[in-house]
Amino acid sequence: MTSKTLVELFARSVRDHSGKAAVADDEQQLSYAELDARSDALAHRLAEIGVGKEDRVAVHLHRGVDVVVAVLGVLKAGAAYLPIDTRYEGGRRDYMITAGEVRLVITEPDLAAGLPDVEVLHWRSEPVESPGPLPGPEPDDAACVLYTSGSTGQPKAIVLEHRQMVAFALNPALPEMTPQDRIAQVASISFDPANFELWNTLAAGAELVVLPSIPELLDGDLQRELKRRRITVMLAPAIAINHAVKVDRDSFAPLRILHSGGDVLLPSTCRDLLAGKFEGRLFNLYGPAETTTACTAFEVTDVPEEAESVPIGSALEGYELYVLDADFRPVPRGEPGELWVGGVGVSRGYLNRPDLTAERFVPDPFGADGGAMYRTGDRVRWNGDVLEYLGRFDTQVKIRGYRVEPGEVERALCANPDVREAAVIATGEQGDKRLVAFLVPAVESLSLKELRADLDGRVADFMVPSEFIVLPAMPTDAHGKRDWEDLGHTAASRLRQRPDHVAPRTETEKYLAELWEKLLIVEHVGVDDDFFVLGGHSLLAVRVRSLVRKELGVTLRPRAVFESSVLGELAELVDRTREGVMVS
Repeated sequence: MTSKTLVELFARSVRDHSGKAAVADDEQQLSYAELDARSDALAHRLAEIGVGKEDRVAVHLHRGVDVVVAVLGVLKAGAAYLPIDTRYEGGRRDYMITAGEVRLVITEPDLAAGLPDVEVLHWRSEPVESPGPLPGPEPDDAACVLYTSGSTGQPKAIVLEHRQMVAFALNPALPEMTPQDRIAQVASISFDPANFELWNTLAAGAELVVLPSIPELLDGDLQRELKRRRITVMLAPAIAINHAVKVDRDSFAPLRILHSGGDVLLPSTCRDLLAGKFEGRLFNLYGPAETTTACTAFEVTDVPEEAESVPIGSALEGYELYVLDADFRPVPRGEPGELWVGGVGVSRGYLNRPDLTAERFVPDPFGADGGAMYRTGDRVRWNGDVLEYLGRFDTQVKIRGYRVEPGEVERALCANPDVREAAVIATGEQGDKRLVAFLVPAVESLSLKELRADLDGRVADFMVPSEFIVLPAMPTDAHGKRDWEDLGHTAASRLRQRPDHVAPRTETEKYLAELWEKLLIVEHVGVDDDFFVLGGHSLLAVRVRSLVRKELGVTLRPRAVFESSVLGELAELVDRTREGVMVS
């Protein structure tokens, strides 16, 4: 019988693969039967508390096996899980709990400090005999609530139902996974690729292997770690694949299947990857969280030298893709238009946001089932039978694979009393965007260091701008509106205007300067330049460490670039760390 809920999907795998490994981290491994028993116990505990249908339970736990147990326990109790990354600090975490009207937070004692006024269950799973199943959810019940950046300056919550998540987990258009596969769990629990990692794995009776986060993996020997943990399938952010392959084109060689998602996969990356030792299958996935992780897929087998982009593919089974003009009319094949998505994966909408839901989810006039279609805001065109991604119609951008609305960052900046006005834009190439913030101070002397620290406590790390530029006033156009074009020119020219430039002196300084110029796409990097002020971010810092290790034979400590972000200081650290050799 076909599974209609995630609980039924998991129960089928328990029946077929009871004694087989289901999930593992560095400390423990659970079989399907053990995972079933532990999640049953949690479900009964939640039911005793009064948690049930359409309640939202926040899962706020350290990465590992217990996250999977908690999510299953919440679903078995009939509720929906609201995942919160433990790296989210202060305001964002609290907003998710409060605006999400969370019934209960499942967490650990070291993570509970400062939580809003909400019921908390301090919990860690332990071996137990299953007390038996509960009635469980229905297909149309909410299963997962995911927060993403909001165009109005507030995060918005997407409600995914069981039927949509099951349709994606069992979608036959995706390459088949087997019980012998070991799937990497690398995504943030609050990021929709985690749903692919979890539910597609459990649907296949395969094993989910919890690895370090993507930045941590890239900071080490990725290929060796994939071999050590015997990983066969992985979904990685496109930007991470772009970075990893630039350092070592064979980074993903151990894999049978590599999925890319979340951002623009570069043609050069695909060519380098396929020219190396990688003999698996490479897929480019596309889909907003509102359409349940992905709605299209494209298998990349060859990328011509003249190709300017990698297609995002054709519809997964049960999805409908419409390329429409401003009047909701289909555009001719080959012409650009806005992508609308209908079919089995379109979510319920936004939690407690009927206005925004009505704006983005409209009745599908082309479909036969009377469902809704979702307005993606993405500009695409058909090239034969596959779609090409052309960019956005609005201001939303992808930063390291995460959707970011600059307006949300602006709102967080203006919450600081020292800032009178803020504007945030994205710069850089597709697949490697970064944020630049323009500030009009409300005080005589604005401390950018303190401002950055304050912002770190308000938003996720990927939303913190790479550069802050202080202006006496925001530029305006002839109509008195903010002049975004002027701000773009200011950002582009900022790095070329460094009057205090001190040229590199030592061989190590010269090496690092050339490396930064290549990675950050800037010119004339000097001794006193700061990596992050020039536009660096955590993934690029990882690449600096990796290349220094590979090309100079010097292994720096993990946070070296963060702690010594000025080029001259980092060069001194490299020289001190170099074994027995000091560069003059």
